[in-house]
Amino acid sequence: MQQTVERQMTSEAMSPAMKVLMNHIYEYKKGVRRMILFTCNRRFEAFATNRLCRQSIDYVVQPAGKENVNVYFGRKECLDAIRLFITRPLNELTPEEDFILGAMLGYDICAQCERYCERCKKRKSWDF
Repeated sequence: MQQTVERQMTSEAMSPAMKVLMNHIYEYKKGVRRMILFTCNRRFEAFATNRLCRQSIDYVVQPAGKENVNVYFGRKECLDAIRLFITRPLNELTPEEDFILGAMLGYDICAQCERYCERCKKRKSWDF
């Protein structure tokens, strides 16, 4: 099965999406990031997950609309947390869940704070 997927993907293996995946894997292996979120078309899912398996990298796959999937990969502790609180589409996360996810992904913490405050304002849960 794995070789079949590899053969099918040969012509697409260097597509922009696969280049992004390879860069994410490189960054993870070098310790730059502890968890990564890779969103791709479903047709790349088998290639991505096979590649992660061969690299002995833990991952979680979740649907992201009709044609896409979110592939979270990285440290087991991070993925255990993802399984607990990312149980619906990302656009439906609470401001707190969104903040935690951004922090786990290594996004700029000040930008995450700004995003959190903006989302809270829209939710009108508190006034500034």
